[in-house]
Amino acid sequence: MALFVDLNITNCKEVKKLQSMIEMAAHLGYSAVAINHVAEFGKKKAEIVKPIATKDLFPSPPTVQGKSTPIKILTRLTIVASDPSHCNVLRSSSPITKLYDIVAIYPDTEKLFHTVCTATDVDIICINVTEKYPFFFKRPPLRPSSHRGIFFELIYTPAIKDFTLRRNTISNALSLMEVCKGKNIIISSGAEKPLELRGPYDVATLGLPFGLSERSAKSALSTNCRAALLHGETRKTAFGITYTMKKPRDDEEEEESAEPASKKAKKE
Repeated sequence: MALFVDLNITNCKEVKKLQSMIEMAAHLGYSAVAINHVAEFGKKKAEIVKPIATKDLFPSPPTVQGKSTPIKILTRLTIVASDPSHCNVLRSSSPITKLYDIVAIYPDTEKLFHTVCTATDVDIICINVTEKYPFFFKRPPLRPSSHRGIFFELIYTPAIKDFTLRRNTISNALSLMEVCKGKNIIISSGAEKPLELRGPYDVATLGLPFGLSERSAKSALSTNCRAALLHGETRKTAFGITYTMKKPRDDEEEEESAEPASKKAKKE
């Protein structure tokens, strides 16, 4: 049986509402959820606080429906950025990002979207589904992000709220699928209320209008989410990669090494 994950449950000030959303997710069959703290970088510098502790929410987390294990509660940081300088906080050496299990970024402009895909060290890139994108997705900037193990996130709650939002969600999702072919996609709720959550199999059905196959839609709720969590663990613990290669020899060195030892002695 697949282990389903929702990596985007909106963090709210009301603890009871947050508890109700987590309890609803467990009842629907999700094995893990991520509480999403959003930091918007506008004119003022956004304040990034420490993530909420699980012990502050539940002494013992609720049990997942149909299983005997408790739901796993994760933490997530999402940066809403409009300028490349806003990405400085996402450096691997930043102590605040290491406190979160998942780090995501929400780029506002095309230039920043390309920068994030090619250079920024994050786990998830959020796709705006409420408004139609002013630019087209292109394969060259998306390819490096896939090679680095970064995932693109689509949220489904706008599609069940309003007709216009549903149209924009499907339009942006189809535009993305034309380029990425359904790979490295995550579907999350972005829920702010318990009633906005849907069961995993219902969400997989919602993935079909997004251009995903049935298999890819289920992966977007399970295996891809676990891969994003593993990417987050690697981001927090790995400091770099050492690559060694044999130094190429110069032509003069090769000629000298090819000469017999007797000739070398005569030259000396």
